[in-house]
Amino acid sequence: MCQLLLTLRKLFCYPRTSSEASEVGKTRVEKGQLGYLTKTVDIMLSNAQNQPLFPNPAGQQNPSGQFHARPHLQIKKNAITDDYKITGQVLGLGINGKVVEIFQRKTGDKYALKMLQDCPKARREVELHWRASPCANIVRIVDVYENLYQSKKCLLIVMECMDGGELFSRIQDRGDQAFTEKEASDIMKSIGEAIQFLHAINIAHRDVKPENLLYSSKRPKALLKLTDFGFAKETTSHNSLDTPCYTPYYVAPEVLGPEKYDKSCDMWSLGVIMYILLCGYPPFYSNHGLAISPGMKKRIRMGQYEFPNPEWSEVSEEAKQLIRTLLKTEPTQRMTITEFMNHPWINQSMEVPQRPLHTSRVLKEERDAWEEVKEEMTSALATMRVDYEQIKIKTIEDSTNPLLTKRRKKASNAMPDPKSAAL
Repeated sequence: MCQLLLTLRKLFCYPRTSSEASEVGKTRVEKGQLGYLTKTVDIMLSNAQNQPLFPNPAGQQNPSGQFHARPHLQIKKNAITDDYKITGQVLGLGINGKVVEIFQRKTGDKYALKMLQDCPKARREVELHWRASPCANIVRIVDVYENLYQSKKCLLIVMECMDGGELFSRIQDRGDQAFTEKEASDIMKSIGEAIQFLHAINIAHRDVKPENLLYSSKRPKALLKLTDFGFAKETTSHNSLDTPCYTPYYVAPEVLGPEKYDKSCDMWSLGVIMYILLCGYPPFYSNHGLAISPGMKKRIRMGQYEFPNPEWSEVSEEAKQLIRTLLKTEPTQRMTITEFMNHPWINQSMEVPQRPLHTSRVLKEERDAWEEVKEEMTSALATMRVDYEQIKIKTIEDSTNPLLTKRRKKASNAMPDPKSAAL
């Protein structure tokens, strides 16, 4: 057994703490004043053997039409620096902190590293993302490590590196090159293939939005991939509230059917993204500069949007009709992902127009407002998600159901007074 000293410069944003070293085989943080620029992590290496994580030697992703989830995740317990060199180069920022650049020691290949504090929610996120990784249109998880960092147990997720940037940033940066309806169809098919794979293995992503759609490289034919499974849910029946073990007296219809509702949330996202692709702006607008105003909530709820000219004058009627079926206000009335993939505009059994759209021009002109557009979609998705795991079903005794309260009062009045009965 040997000991390795690794210095991480400004790697992950956690407060500096002092702690005693952990047992062999875990990561530990040494005591001492190291300054805000440098954190020293003393990693003890173990000889633990790990099973290979991929079902095939190459670890390749399956074609999108083969809906086979990976076996359950096997988390490695040895130090991540056994296998990877961490550079500290920041690749991106997310709600959970920085994503940094790392290199595999054996091959020299570049990957992205994300760190989550270990908890049931984080494990669920990683497990669902791992199972979906065989899809060619989903960012692939390569390895997952359980290490201690500053005396806290963390999950270190090694993912393929997406160097091509976000979907709409790529369109904004294309200069004077026209963006066509045919290109929009190709993009929507790629996103649809990711959703089709997820729904086929009973996973709803529930956070399909522009910043979670990334290109694998800057090459013209780079793959567009879906990432970030922080809100993903398994939609099998044992997770539903309508199973016999629950007694839902007064709950929303969406809660009673979480499987359909969660999947339909993904379909709504497809409709919004498709709308933006075809014109350069979102279908719903906020008022007064708020991320999501009461007026915007009302328009989303009532399905109030338009196809105004000049941006929509050259867009095919088939594309508009497809958007209408995706943005239905009633979740159960939205088309399924299978219906979406079989639509002529998506599978291109029809001749999708090659006419240039206004999209790239509008996106460039409204670049300053793009962050607000992303915030609006994030907020709108949050209002659509029903986090049914947080709903607490009370026992009959603890229930404040008005009908039960009335019945209890009536029963109480009908019962004889124990003191009177004793006399």
